[in-house]
Amino acid sequence: MNRLPHQDASALPPTPPGITTMADDEDVLDLLSLWNVLWRAKWMILALVLASCAATALVLQWTTPRYTATATLVVAERSPQVLAFQQLFDQGGHGQEYLQTQLALLQSRALAERVVRELSLTEHPLFAAPEPAEPWVDWRAWLPEKLPDWLSQWLAADEPSPADDNARVRAVARALAETVSTHYIGKSQLIAVNVELPDPELAARAANALAEGFIASQLDSNMTRSLSAAEWMNKRLLELQDNLRAAENRLQAYREAEGLVDLDGVNTISANELTLTGSKMIDARRERAEAESQYRQVQALDGDLERLASVPAVLGHPLIQQFKAERARAQARVDELSRRYGPRHPSMIAAQTELNAATASLHSQVQQVVAGIERKYQLAAANERSLRESFDLNKTQIQDISRKEFRLRELQREVDSNRVLYETFLARLKETAATSDINSANAQVVDHAVTPMAPSKPRKGLILGIAALVAAVLGVALAFLREALDNTFRTSEDVESRIDVPLLGVVPLVAPGSRARLAHLFRTSEDLRFCEAIRTLRTALVLSDLDRPRQTVLVTSSLADEGKSTVAVNLAFSMAHIERTLLVEADLRNPSLAAHFNLPARTPGLADLIAGRGRLEDCLHQVGKLTMLPAGNVPTNPQELLSSPRLGRILQALAGRYQRIIIDSPPSQVVSDALLLAKLSQALIYVIHAESTPIPLVQKGIGRLLRSRAPVLGVVLNQYDLAKAGRYGKPYESDGYLAASLAQAARG
Repeated sequence: MNRLPHQDASALPPTPPGITTMADDEDVLDLLSLWNVLWRAKWMILALVLASCAATALVLQWTTPRYTATATLVVAERSPQVLAFQQLFDQGGHGQEYLQTQLALLQSRALAERVVRELSLTEHPLFAAPEPAEPWVDWRAWLPEKLPDWLSQWLAADEPSPADDNARVRAVARALAETVSTHYIGKSQLIAVNVELPDPELAARAANALAEGFIASQLDSNMTRSLSAAEWMNKRLLELQDNLRAAENRLQAYREAEGLVDLDGVNTISANELTLTGSKMIDARRERAEAESQYRQVQALDGDLERLASVPAVLGHPLIQQFKAERARAQARVDELSRRYGPRHPSMIAAQTELNAATASLHSQVQQVVAGIERKYQLAAANERSLRESFDLNKTQIQDISRKEFRLRELQREVDSNRVLYETFLARLKETAATSDINSANAQVVDHAVTPMAPSKPRKGLILGIAALVAAVLGVALAFLREALDNTFRTSEDVESRIDVPLLGVVPLVAPGSRARLAHLFRTSEDLRFCEAIRTLRTALVLSDLDRPRQTVLVTSSLADEGKSTVAVNLAFSMAHIERTLLVEADLRNPSLAAHFNLPARTPGLADLIAGRGRLEDCLHQVGKLTMLPAGNVPTNPQELLSSPRLGRILQALAGRYQRIIIDSPPSQVVSDALLLAKLSQALIYVIHAESTPIPLVQKGIGRLLRSRAPVLGVVLNQYDLAKAGRYGKPYESDGYLAASLAQAARG
């Protein structure tokens, strides 16, 4: 819809060497074109930069300068240990968290209020509260003296009360805190305290006060913590002392109540007796076991005296051994005599009697020993039972003593723990009291702030540079935006690429001093470049007649004031040098030919011929070699006259007298007169105002003519600023190439 039908490529002129077509550069970023866009907008960009810099400088001139004073602190992570023992509270810190805490403390409200009070900033002009404005009308003066109590109280509550001192200090502290900034210098433990104020001296004083106040606040905090700790420990020490006394009293009362004696630990009489009884019971059990073993041996022989005599318990008795020896001797004598004598021999009888007496004595002694073993066993068993009864009694007593001993130890442990805790607190209290006045701060001032000589804000050079840069960027953006929104013809390539109609010529923009004589420029040769452009247009028109004659040429445009009449008049003058030429002013709605060439008022012309009110010889006027047919008396129905058949007959009659007829037509987009005149013409030249006529309007106008089968020969780019040609990257076309290309396009 935005482009006309494309012509045959063979009808277009060949591309001369060194010229690149748009198709070749379609996918290539044309840096030269971008530069040309910026170059065309250079004055706008420069003006925007200068205006921005001027406005910024004016604002900076009115801006109050601010001065920054800096004090430097060094903050250690841990205080040096003055004493060998550890202090009650930790004054140091660890790592980045501690350092960040110090930064926050430097910007705390408490420190700011301390500086405000120290420097009396509430009275300084920078921070002083504004005086309350006087009311325009004192309406209270009109009130009666006696008012109801409720009304008096309401009016008194409505009166503004003077600002509280503490509230004023807090307000000034907040304002001061907004001017304070802190940061670490590099990766060190140095902190820069910056204060930015309009008063340089006050800024230095405030920075130093903040640094010194920070150190003083640390010392005060340490002292406060020490005193608070000592006070708390005193109270706690009294409680521990009371607890210790109560524990000792409970221990002593328990000992007295239970009759316990503490000799190298908890020892009692019952416990000693139990130990002695236990030892005796062990011995008695052993003796009873031995006696019982002997008793069981003799009981097992069931009164066999001979066998009893061989039992170890019996045999071990000295008398038994003696009697057994006597019996053995008596038996040996009997055995010896029996070998010599018979049983009735007196010697045998005496020996046998002696043997019997020895055996009887042995048996008697064995019986006595066995009886002794039995009595010994009974005695040992009785002794064991007695000791066991005594031990069980003492055991019951000792278990009760053990329970008492556990309670005693529990009370003793309570006393010991209370005593240790009391002594520890007493020692720490003495240490805290001794160190309460030697606490040191973790920070010290490295460099005090000095009065700054130059303001830190505003940084005029930087701000001006940024303003200029922003303005330049904005100007570049506006330039490209204007370029993107510019929908007009700027170069010959725009014409050929957007409407696909041959470009017959480019008419340069005339100097301002010559614009009053536009119709006479070619005739007087006042502007050589303009004349050369008209000759180029004439050449293109003449070369288009080689194959078929184009005697009647219509000149039109889209809108008024595009220079179609100027092109038509000067083209007619140029054609008059080589052919008999007639210039017909068919713009009956806005005629200008008579005024430009000083023709008499109410001179008859084309309108009169069509209406039959004038003779042809009276309507034609000769100006140099050119014959002119002006519009004549402007009618009320110009379109009806132009659509009259008489116009066709008039042009046919004139075609027999002149070789070339140039018709100046009304704009095609304003009225439809150009469509009527195009049917009576053999060629149509469409004039476009460079950088003014919208492209869609031209496309619509030429499309309308082509749909009406108008003989559109080509277009003329009028009022082309040659000074901008280089900025567009397109030098002014020469006559030879332009004429040859247009002639070939016309023949096609």
